[in-house]
Amino acid sequence: MDKEHEPAASPWKRRFIVLFLLAVALPGLIGLTLLRRFSVDEAVDYVSPTEHFKYGSTGGEHEMGFPYWIWRALPEVCPQYLPGKGYQSLGMVYEKNPDGSERDVPVGTSKRRYQGIDRVFVNCAVCHVSTVRTAADQPPTIVLGMPAATFNMKGFEEFFFRCAADPKFSKEYILPEIARQGGELNLLDRYLVYPAAIAIMRDRVLALAGRFDWVFKQQEWGPGRVDTFNSAKVIFNFPMHLLDPREFDAPADFPSIWRQRQRKEPKEMQLHWDGNNTTVEERNKSAAFGTGTTPPTIDLKRIKRVEAWILDATPPAFSTFFPVDLQLAAQGAPIYQEYCAACHGASGSDFTGEFVGTIEPLAKIGTDRRRLDSYTYTLAVNQATLYAGYPWRFTHFQKTHGYANMPLDGLWLRAPYLHNGSVPSLRDLLEPAANRPKAFYRGNDVYDPVKVGFVSNVTEAGGKKFFRLDTTLPGNGNGGHEGKAYGTALSAGEKAALVEFLKTF
Repeated sequence: MDKEHEPAASPWKRRFIVLFLLAVALPGLIGLTLLRRFSVDEAVDYVSPTEHFKYGSTGGEHEMGFPYWIWRALPEVCPQYLPGKGYQSLGMVYEKNPDGSERDVPVGTSKRRYQGIDRVFVNCAVCHVSTVRTAADQPPTIVLGMPAATFNMKGFEEFFFRCAADPKFSKEYILPEIARQGGELNLLDRYLVYPAAIAIMRDRVLALAGRFDWVFKQQEWGPGRVDTFNSAKVIFNFPMHLLDPREFDAPADFPSIWRQRQRKEPKEMQLHWDGNNTTVEERNKSAAFGTGTTPPTIDLKRIKRVEAWILDATPPAFSTFFPVDLQLAAQGAPIYQEYCAACHGASGSDFTGEFVGTIEPLAKIGTDRRRLDSYTYTLAVNQATLYAGYPWRFTHFQKTHGYANMPLDGLWLRAPYLHNGSVPSLRDLLEPAANRPKAFYRGNDVYDPVKVGFVSNVTEAGGKKFFRLDTTLPGNGNGGHEGKAYGTALSAGEKAALVEFLKTF
């Protein structure tokens, strides 16, 4: 057929195709693109179990995660609420990149892409990693599994609460700071996603601050300590203003987390300072609430990786940092066996002992009772509702009436001592309470190998002010664990030998 006689394409057909593309195909493509972005739930993973411990997710980013660039910007937007420069001033630990620069996030934080944004929040390592220096002019060594002796948890919480209440917690201040730090947000992020995220985060943090307002009324915890179970009461919406005042001001040291297998095999020990649980896995899930998880959002798969690592993780030996007088230590061994082994185990790796992992009644041990009183029967009953409907529902929390006899693995790294960290060194612990320091400074990572504890008589170093712990304040009492049975009546020579032996743990 001649081309000039072919029918012309209908203009209505062309219009229909254009309208279809504009009305259906293009919105569909945009919708699929947005769905792909905003439906992703993907944590950053690490092959190495130690890297996973330091930076792996527990799931807390779902509920509590800060958008990555907001997390980066806030220390510069609200510097007046920090004691110094950045999160480092709160005692968070930063590792170096191969080029010598600091990593973008500290140890103890994880990343997850969720609802279209990279989010950051804390993980287990924030409370269980710290640094040790052999002298003030020496570089720090990062030690995994030890108590986070420099991390100020209360200061960390208060920083976000106060910053969120500040007028500068707004897109007008945060977005320019993100740009200054090199955050190249695309148009969608700059004009929609991040402005919305800033407003949402402000409202959520302020709502949380209202529930945690009791924190501001407590004595300062200082670095290395947290009021664990009063924080837990907030989860259950306890009327904090109506609680018995004796339940408050109950700071306790972060614990070490090595050798967990030996705490469950051949028998399960009573865990936490007051021995209120006897199952390692349940204790771990409870601790994960402190990293922002909830029953629907907890990342059990990734938490199991942490659990597997801490089962057999071991502390570094004192002798890799400082020399040990083995002859003097040998003299201390029988003293330890006579006075300490029944409650604390045969050694730092052998946990056998008649009373290891059991409760020592408060009337006998005599240490500060605030931590014990903060955990109540009512809280235990409420905890039994956690994970209701799941196979791992909590069933082992119980109210006790004393403190647990703990094994002493890595003892040298667990200073200050007693459950509330009220005695700076092992040598001080072997003195009657009347002779122990009435006040000392926490937060220094320089170690004193003679007294076996962190340097505690320095008020400030390198521009950093250390926390003065006053043992006369509620919750800070340094009494107890004293008398002939606890070694405080030993001679000076016997105490020196015992301390030297304890360096081998």
